[in-house]
Amino acid sequence: MSDAHLSDDAFVNSIIGEGTRFKGEFDLNGLLRIDGDFSGTIRTRGKVLVGRNGRAECTMHAGTVVVGGVVKGEITSTEKVIVLSTGLVLGNVTTPRLIVEEGVILDGACRVTAPERAAVDNGRPGAREPAPSAAPRR
Repeated sequence: MSDAHLSDDAFVNSIIGEGTRFKGEFDLNGLLRIDGDFSGTIRTRGKVLVGRNGRAECTMHAGTVVVGGVVKGEITSTEKVIVLSTGLVLGNVTTPRLIVEEGVILDGACRVTAPERAAVDNGRPGAREPAPSAAPRR
């Protein structure tokens, strides 16, 4: 898996290494890398990276998800989901941005949502104005 999908300030706080099996709930801040087998639930505002040899059968709630291995289950992301060419996703994906490389197998429903916004874009230059309502014709 390429480190190009990691920002300079990103660091791995949790790793499920190759040859490791973990079952349960994973609540964390920061980044989780899965190179082994995981089943259960993941919750983080940070990133989840499923390496080429990683396998996750789970419900995943994260900021960003990068899939290079196998994910079976539900992925819900607040930022983006990237499925690399070595990735396999069997399940539903909900995210504001979905990036899928050539050769990916994705079997499930994909729902691309509007990005979460803290405030409405009223009054900002370049913000879209609501369309005026049409007056009835006489």
